[in-house]
Formats: sequence, C-alpha cells, structure tokens
Amino acid sequence: MDPVLIGEILAGLMFFGVIAFLLLGFPVAFTLAGTSILFAFVGLYFGVFDMSNLRSLAGRYTGYMTNEVLVAVPLFIFMGVMLERSQIAEQLLSTMGRLFGDMRGGLGISVILVGTLLAASTGVVGATVVTMGLISLPAMMRAGYDPKLACGAICASGTLGQIIPPSTVLIFMGDMIAGMHSQVQMSLGNFAPTTVSVGDLFAGAFIPGLLLVGLYLLFIIYKAIFDPQSCPATPVPPEEKKGLWKEILFALIPPLLLIMAVLGSILGGVATPTEAASVGAVGATLLSALRGQLRANIFVEVARRTAVITSMIFIILFGASVFAIVFRQMGGDNLVEEFLTAMPGGALGAMITVMFIMFVLGFILDTFEIIFIVLPITAPTLLMLGIDPVWLGVMIGVNLQTSFLTPPFGFSLFYLRGVAPNSISTMMIYRGAVPFVGLQIVAIALLFLFPDLVLWLPSILF
Repeated sequence: MDPVLIGEILAGLMFFGVIAFLLLGFPVAFTLAGTSILFAFVGLYFGVFDMSNLRSLAGRYTGYMTNEVLVAVPLFIFMGVMLERSQIAEQLLSTMGRLFGDMRGGLGISVILVGTLLAASTGVVGATVVTMGLISLPAMMRAGYDPKLACGAICASGTLGQIIPPSTVLIFMGDMIAGMHSQVQMSLGNFAPTTVSVGDLFAGAFIPGLLLVGLYLLFIIYKAIFDPQSCPATPVPPEEKKGLWKEILFALIPPLLLIMAVLGSILGGVATPTEAASVGAVGATLLSALRGQLRANIFVEVARRTAVITSMIFIILFGASVFAIVFRQMGGDNLVEEFLTAMPGGALGAMITVMFIMFVLGFILDTFEIIFIVLPITAPTLLMLGIDPVWLGVMIGVNLQTSFLTPPFGFSLFYLRGVAPNSISTMMIYRGAVPFVGLQIVAIALLFLFPDLVLWLPSILF
C-alpha cells in the first residue's frame, strides 16, 4: 500500500482515537500526548513516521514559555480571579437590581449587564457562570422569575467571557492565527504579509460581543412585554432609593475604569496585551485593597487559583503540540486540505464545514482543547483559501461560545447545574438555554452575512 495513504489513514484514526479516549474520561493533556506517541510507534512500524521529529518539542515548549504574548494569559486570569474575590459582582447586581427593579424584566436586564461587565473583567466562562449562579439565581427565584428564563439569562451572560475581550481564548487564537497567517502568506510568495495580532482579534470581537449583549437584552424586554409573569417587577421601597445613584457610581465606576484602561490601551495601540494585562492585574489588586477585601490569605488563594488555571491551559497546549507534530508528519495536513477543498461552495463551504465540526466537538471538548487540536489542523487551509484571519478567529470564538450553551452537553449548563438548588431541574436549565442558543445562531448568521461587523473596527484602529 502507498505509504502516503497509510500515513493519512493513521492520522485520521489518531484524531478519532483522541476523541474516543476523551469520551472514556481520560485527562485531556495526557490523552493528547499519549495517543499521539502510540500512533507515532505505529507510524514508525509502517515507515511513515520518524521519531526524530519529536526532538522539536523542546524548542516548541521553550517558545511557549518565552512568548511575550502568552504571558498575558496568567496576568488576565489573576485579574479576573482577584475581581471575583473582591465581591464586585454582588455589589453590582444588588445596586443595578434596585435601579431597574421598578420595571418588568429589570432584574434580568441587570443580570445581563453585570454578566457583561464580569466577562470584560474575568474572561473565564466557568468562574462567571458559577459566580452569577450563586448570586443572581436565588434573587431571581425570590422575585418570582420563570426558572427557565433565569437559568437561560445566567448561562448566556456567563458565556460572554468567551468572546468579549480580554478573553484568554482570543489571546491564544490570536497568537496561533498570526503565525499560521504569516506561514501561509510566505508559501503564497508574499514575503511581507500584513501582520495579525491579538489586538486585532480583540478589536474584531468587540462589536460581535456587544451585538450578543443587545440580542440578550432585546429578548428580556420581549419577555417583559409579552410574558410579564415570567419576569415580574421587583419594586424598591422609597427609603432604599436614597443614595442609590451614589452606590451605583461607587460600584460601577472603579471596575469600568479598570476595564477601559486595559481594553482602551490595547485597542488604542498604546500597550500590548501583555502590558495591559499587567496593568489589569495591579489595578484589580488595588481595587480589592480599596474595598477592604485584600488579605494575606485571599492573595495566596488568588495566586494559587491563577497557577492552577494557567497550568491546566498550558499542559493541554503541551499535549496538543505532540499531537500536531505526529498528525502533520504522517500527512494529516494533506488529508484535511483535500477534504476541505473538496467541499462545495469553495472557501465559504469549507468554513461552514469547519464551524460545524467545531460546534459538534464543543459538546464533548473544552474550548482550549478544540482550538489547540482543530485550529492548527484546519486554519492553514482556510487561510490558504482566502478567509480573513481576524474574521476566522472571531467566528470560531462565537461558534464555540454557542456550543457552551447548547443542550445537553453545554459546559455552562453543567457549571450552573453544579450550583443551582434542587428545585431547579436539569430540564429547566436546558429549556431556558434554547432561546439564547437561537439568538447565538442569529448572531453567527449576521456575522456571516456582514463580515464588516468584525472587520470594521480593526481596520479603523490599526
């Protein structure tokens, strides 16, 4: 049999083998590396893989550890965990709930707005969903909200951390796509390609993030008008309104200033994501200290959680590097390229196919697992077909955010299930998420039809 064909068959089997082992419950990073090494030995037996290729792993790992862009990841995680510990979310929800309490759906609107602010400050979906579930779900139940609407609003607003900058997912995608874009352009004979940066992806994701927030708010307003029993008003006694605006300014302005300083410096080209992340980490620490929340034990806990989350992400990246080397050396790249270029509809057909595959994988894999496995395999072909790199990154981000919400396996649904009371059934959470999944699909369709929603702001800023 042709060695090229044997290599491509083994590459395809390795991809599905990784999925199978993950479904059996094996840890992701060790599954990626272990399955890849197993297939490397099989490839060595058939003469389609040379073990000397694995020597490049040391250089790759050193490159990850010395990559200045990726230094932003632990800094943004530290910023998010510190803000979570400073009880900003509780104060924001309490004051905004009182502000909008006299109108139907006011508490739901407050949940969406606070979720948006948390997304722009933490960038970690799991932390946002759990925090919002613990704080807002009991309040919405006491107010007489439909449990389905309450669960859907919490899950949807929590997933905004996936796409609204400073998302850690966008940082990794921006760094990966930048390298792939340069390689593709040089292979096409363009030795001075336009660079792509994490800042481009942040700028590109800004309007789509606001679009999703707007769609969520419109849905809450629709429910308030046509199904008022599902989201009743929560009138605030007059004595509690005294000094309310002062409380709102005290609760809202400091985190807003911090977010504006971080994102504004990146989008304005004043600072790199890493420099802005360091400002955010210091700012979050000072904000926590001003609120009287910064104690030695809290600082240690924040540092430990930051180290744990960062380690989880990077060990997956290290395992995915082994997978990428073995997959490519056995001819997996050619297999994927042939598959995607054969899709009807050209570049758009190939893009839809990749988006569908990633959406389905979102049921069983975490976001980082998907981008570390699938993005290096598929993105070079899509970029070769002429897909804009910034549009590609943002579309993948919104797509994977949708898979976070989709029953029965959406990760944000499981996060909420873990903190929801027993009176909230799993089916209630599923049914509550469905309308917001529909809104996500509307947003994806709009971004497909109007790519300038993604590309306009980067073209203006950079």
